[in-house]
Amino acid sequence: MKRTALLTTLLLCIFTLNGCRQGPTLAGHVDPMIGTAYNGHVFPGATVPFGMVSPSPDTGLNDWQHCAGYHYDDDFILGFSQTHMSGTGATDMCDLLLMPVCGDPVFDPGTAEQPGYRAHYSHESESARPGYYAVTLDEEAIRCEMTASERCAYYRFSFQGQEQCPGLVFDMLHGNDGGIYEADVRCTDSHHIEGFRRSYGFISNHVWYFCAELSEPVVVATGWADGKTLAPGETAERMTRLHVAVPCEKPLQVRIGVSTVSCEAARANLHAELGGKSFGDIARAAALKWEAALSPIQASFGTEEEARIFYTALYHTMVVPNLITDVDGSYRGWDKEVHRCPEGDYYTNYSLWDTYRAVHPLYNLICPERNVAFVRSMLERYRQIGMLPINEYGTCETFCMIGYHAVPVMADAILQDMGGFDYEEAWAAMKAIAEDPDRGVGFYKQYGYIPTGMEPSSVSKTLEYAYDDWCMAQVARKLGKTEEAAYFDARAGQFANVFDVSVGFTRPRLADGRWKEPFNPLRTAAHDQDFIEGNAWQYTFYIPHDRARMVALYGGPSALAAKLDEMFATELSAEDIVVPDVSGLIGQYAHGNEPCHHVAYLYNDAGQPWKTQEMVARIKKEMYKDAVDGLCGNDDCGQMSAWYVWSALGFYPVCPGSGMFDIGSPSVRSAVLHLPDGKTFTIRTVTASGAETSPEDIYIQSMHLNGEPFSGTVLSLSDILAGGELVFTMGPSPKES
Repeated sequence: MKRTALLTTLLLCIFTLNGCRQGPTLAGHVDPMIGTAYNGHVFPGATVPFGMVSPSPDTGLNDWQHCAGYHYDDDFILGFSQTHMSGTGATDMCDLLLMPVCGDPVFDPGTAEQPGYRAHYSHESESARPGYYAVTLDEEAIRCEMTASERCAYYRFSFQGQEQCPGLVFDMLHGNDGGIYEADVRCTDSHHIEGFRRSYGFISNHVWYFCAELSEPVVVATGWADGKTLAPGETAERMTRLHVAVPCEKPLQVRIGVSTVSCEAARANLHAELGGKSFGDIARAAALKWEAALSPIQASFGTEEEARIFYTALYHTMVVPNLITDVDGSYRGWDKEVHRCPEGDYYTNYSLWDTYRAVHPLYNLICPERNVAFVRSMLERYRQIGMLPINEYGTCETFCMIGYHAVPVMADAILQDMGGFDYEEAWAAMKAIAEDPDRGVGFYKQYGYIPTGMEPSSVSKTLEYAYDDWCMAQVARKLGKTEEAAYFDARAGQFANVFDVSVGFTRPRLADGRWKEPFNPLRTAAHDQDFIEGNAWQYTFYIPHDRARMVALYGGPSALAAKLDEMFATELSAEDIVVPDVSGLIGQYAHGNEPCHHVAYLYNDAGQPWKTQEMVARIKKEMYKDAVDGLCGNDDCGQMSAWYVWSALGFYPVCPGSGMFDIGSPSVRSAVLHLPDGKTFTIRTVTASGAETSPEDIYIQSMHLNGEPFSGTVLSLSDILAGGELVFTMGPSPKES
């Protein structure tokens, strides 16, 4: 906490002296447009680290391309909403739409052929950087700028040479979801618009309230209710759309506070965070917050392109989870009642099937106090509804994915002894979800695996529950619970019950013990078969917690290496791909989805670390680009990005909870990790001749830790936290001995 305050103070001085110039800063390397095309599913708009709001353009709704509301290939902007999902494979949010318009009131977005309030734009007019986004709406020549604080959006609209009366549309029907239960919007006085929206969809039931404050007075307000346009000044019991006409002699500033509690709470957030501050003040503050968030890793690269990819990736790991508490600590909880947080802020939006792998371990290293806040939020949810999150958005459980992966997140925090929460309460919460018989856990306990046909994703769940149970065992040992440690140790070994050594794959098994036939390891499943978002190839290596046993099941290190070689060489035919998440392919390896993210590092277990180095370097080069299509799959709340951050530094948490990192192939020239206790850990890459490394230097020739020769393929967390320096000597050819 002291480190963060010191960095913020220093950065404030730097920004003040340099007029907030972006060039020399870490945030200046970030391009929020990376990943907005293809399947990245990120949004380009303004937000602050882990903030509640994210004002950003919506270009489409309710389909695969528009999970974040925006897709680079579109030509029209529907408007600017205040909440967005980042990198997910499901649609929701995009709540509380605001759109600047000109002319008579129009209440429908229309279509590309017959536009309503939607507007054409060109990418040449777009500008995006951390905490700021701008675009020009072509026909109306309206320049739209937006920035954000934690709980508020701040817009500046410049109506350029318009003869028609400018105005704003507030549309509560707009949303990236199934629809609304209820909504309302209306003027409360000449400068304020208030309303709310309670919706259903992927998120079953969530509500947002807002209070908007206009810098210019409303001249005429026209409402829309149940398909009827109301006369100016006429109101209805429920108005879902509102058009307000405003003067346009100078730029119109719109400040919006949001809350899950009430319009009054949204107004309080607005006054607390934006009161008396200009658009420029908030934009500069947002830039400072991003600079402070990125500064724990100060890395240098051979090219600016590499720096942009790295720092944009780091940026995307901090867009979610998201704040839910108001400035006074109030929030609408998981039980849908209003509460007040007694212990700091709470957060939601956890895509844990993705983020436990690399995102949360990254938080533990560079912002552990934030990860403790996430754990506290999970525990508050447990107090309210008796269950830890699985895939939670908007304080609602979606049950979209599998596992009980809040367990490894909490286990890591306990095993690293971070403090800040009650370990015994955390253990009770972890045990409750691990013993809950739903989602196939009952079958898993009864049979030692989940039989096919009894539960969807039977093999995937068996494998992931086994890993989670290993984490349970580690925590039990830490807390002195010997019997429970032994119990969960036994469950952690149940992965072997779905591993068929005769074919070298994990595969579905019947309740009577027979293997399911026919078996096609290439067949990719969605959510209703034996594998989830993957196939037997992509899941068969998912034994991160018992890699010695995995090697033995394959028949030894050389057999494992041969199996990995086969994976990267076996092509996937078009008829075998049935889900769009399976992307970023190298043979059967699918980097665009999470089950494969650790696989390249398994050559270390096969005694061929140079192949790990080669494949990690290849994945970085082929699957990440300094371009709008720079992500090969969904970013999934930062997991795709976190893989790159770790791998660029030179190591990766193959097994979160173990305190160990597998060494790969670093691409930084140097990186200084600023650790929470004031220590630093420095990573440097050099060549044997002392020259700077080149892109061809992907193979490790030797390593030195604090000046001493360092061998092996694993770096411990304790080595990092102790501070010091790790030097990689790199070369263009593998060192195979």
